[in-house]
Amino acid sequence: MKSNNLDKQKDIDKKYLAMAKIWAGNSYCERRKVGALIVKDKMIISDGYNGTPSGFENHCEDEHGRTKDYVLHAEANAITKVAKSSNSSEGATLYVTTSPCIECSKLIIQSGIKRVVFSDLYHTHNGLELLNRVGIQVEHLSIEE
Repeated sequence: MKSNNLDKQKDIDKKYLAMAKIWAGNSYCERRKVGALIVKDKMIISDGYNGTPSGFENHCEDEHGRTKDYVLHAEANAITKVAKSSNSSEGATLYVTTSPCIECSKLIIQSGIKRVVFSDLYHTHNGLELLNRVGIQVEHLSIEE
């Protein structure tokens, strides 16, 4: 891509990340609110935020402030949502406010997503290492720039 195209793509990436951050506001989690969008052919085909599975109470943390084991990450919610639709995430881009963990990275690989753009680093980096290992394009982009 030429420099002008790279600048345009970076601008588009920032806008989708900003939208993912807004979407994160739907989360009931107290410790960390994460939002995700899956974009393909310039269309948002799925979205998600971290929270409990359907049918569970909307409390992500236990009485000690620890995240409950069954809380779903934003990426997992977006990927499972697209799986239930008529859309395909093959070749899509995932925009997520926090870099994926190892479990979400496995889902990203299996879903055919080819590019991940995130704004904040998760406390572990093994998810990013796994994505890099299989050749998925990973970009860390601050939306405050």
